[in-house]
Amino acid sequence: MQLKNTFVHQVYFWLNDKADLPKLLEGLNVLVPITSIRNIHIGVPADSEDRPVIERSYDLSLLVTFDNLADHDHYQVDPLHDIFREQYAGPLCKKVMVLDSVDA
Repeated sequence: MQLKNTFVHQVYFWLNDKADLPKLLEGLNVLVPITSIRNIHIGVPADSEDRPVIERSYDLSLLVTFDNLADHDHYQVDPLHDIFREQYAGPLCKKVMVLDSVDA
């Protein structure tokens, strides 16, 4: 099924220390109750076929869908998102990549 009328927020995290994966996973789960989220997926790199186009260097990923930009903007200022950024992502990650997209 093709997603329509969807704002997609994808985030990839590279840890300073691989041992902190459980802590970052704990932090990502802090985001789950945010009311503007339509769907959320927290993942690790899949053990899929090894091809040059597949990026597996990240440690954890977050995929969040929203109904619209306003819901995304609500998520960005939610106090739970602030907790995640300040107490988890900021101190634990050496790199964070955010990719936002809307319907083509």
